[in-house]
Amino acid sequence: MLRAQGRAVHQCDGGWVPVYVDQEQSICLMSVGFLLENPDEAVVWRGPKKNALIKQFVSDVAWGQLDYLVVDTPPGTSDEHMATVDALRPYGPLGALVVTTPQAVSVGDVRRELTFCRKTGLRVLGVVENMSGFVCPHCAECTSVFSRGGGEELASHAGVPFLGSVPLDPELTKSLEEGRDFIREFPESPAFPALLSIAQKVLTEAPARVP
Repeated sequence: MLRAQGRAVHQCDGGWVPVYVDQEQSICLMSVGFLLENPDEAVVWRGPKKNALIKQFVSDVAWGQLDYLVVDTPPGTSDEHMATVDALRPYGPLGALVVTTPQAVSVGDVRRELTFCRKTGLRVLGVVENMSGFVCPHCAECTSVFSRGGGEELASHAGVPFLGSVPLDPELTKSLEEGRDFIREFPESPAFPALLSIAQKVLTEAPARVP
């Protein structure tokens, strides 16, 4: 997505130097993928080793001064999620952004993730419903491929903000796969206003902290 495949990670006095993805050095990232010799290699590690690496990614990376640190986690409520929350707790994390698709199976999984957030004291910034219908590029009619409304109903039931629905969009998929700037290249996309509105709500709920 960020055209960072094959980049090398270096050490400095403050720890690992994250990979910067733009000339202005406004966005940087860290991934276990940078530490593997083969990009197709599976990370077959037991819990303690994975948890130790998560802690290192938080405390042993020279992040510098950040407006936001975004942690992308897989679905579920595994040891890795506990390790992430524990590693971030000393820094006062702003909260969790929970994403679901409309299907009942996905909504059920995310319901458990909301319970996880409550038990760990992690604030929920809101729920986003992804893949919320497909907008025809020819007639602009929206078809609910995976049903609709599950995310909003879940947010209402859990008493957390519902931030919006993002429709399926081939242009969005293409931009992610090719590492293109979706916001600049596809402003007419039906997903554009949805993503913009969600981003604005998140920034309002979790303003950047001034050092």
